[in-house]
Amino acid sequence: MSDESPCGKALYGLAGWAYDDWVGIVYPQPLPRGFDSIAYLARYFDALEINSSFYRIPSRRTAEAWARAAAPLRGFEFAVKLWQGLTHARDAFDEAGAQAFETALAPLCDAGKLGAILIQFPWSFRATADSKAWLERLLERFARYPLAVEVRHASWLAGDWLLEQLRARGAAFCNIDQPALRDCIGLTDLATAGHAYLRVHGRNSRNWFRQTAAGHERYDYFYSAEEIADLAAAVRSLKKKARRLYVIANNHWRGQAPANALQLKAAAEGARTEAPECLIRHFGGLGPAIRPSRDAGGEQMELF
Repeated sequence: MSDESPCGKALYGLAGWAYDDWVGIVYPQPLPRGFDSIAYLARYFDALEINSSFYRIPSRRTAEAWARAAAPLRGFEFAVKLWQGLTHARDAFDEAGAQAFETALAPLCDAGKLGAILIQFPWSFRATADSKAWLERLLERFARYPLAVEVRHASWLAGDWLLEQLRARGAAFCNIDQPALRDCIGLTDLATAGHAYLRVHGRNSRNWFRQTAAGHERYDYFYSAEEIADLAAAVRSLKKKARRLYVIANNHWRGQAPANALQLKAAAEGARTEAPECLIRHFGGLGPAIRPSRDAGGEQMELF
């Protein structure tokens, strides 16, 4: 008899997908006419995190297009980042914005393709009384949805308040991997709900807090085999604590997120996996567990 605990299912995915610098690395070059990036990525990944919703609330038409694209993709889900007007602008609660965000989510909910809403706060959001009150308000406002909460400042784990709140509300603590700098939360394997979440940001210590760094420079990082092994251990631990785990790679610059996400999937699951031929070629190989896709590799890809 095996003494291993039953494991939940891990869905591996990417934070965003509309990156021009992925053409020729992740996507074929030139892009075929009518190229469907969601269908293409769904050959290799189980989920995509919608990043654009953080910067602006998507239109219903846009959300309907996402839902249509995902409709034939069995087992594929979206996670959606909450609009920054509710997480980064905290002078007054924008109820109109909250309602607009809910309206935008409706097509994904109706299609059964909404996996979670990610409530992501900046490192400057510390565990003060005001911050706790703001977080509680968001948790109450969006209580009907599966939620994941990402905080980056170590003060949030100095006591039990956050984890107790999340457990009581069935919301997931978002485990993160980020540079090991002062007052930054390190890699954890905490589960507070039936669903769990892990975001992999990279460990670019030089640019993480540099004010003049371009947006992509903070996430310009490629994980080593040893670092992938550490992440894989966290994934396996989380799978034993939750029924469903979202593993999202955010080190997106020049295709590093897809490459590392597939390496992490292979390491954590102990199984071979496929990758686009162009991705393998760009990185000079991704290890023996990653083989080229037989039907969607690089420039040989057929039209969808």
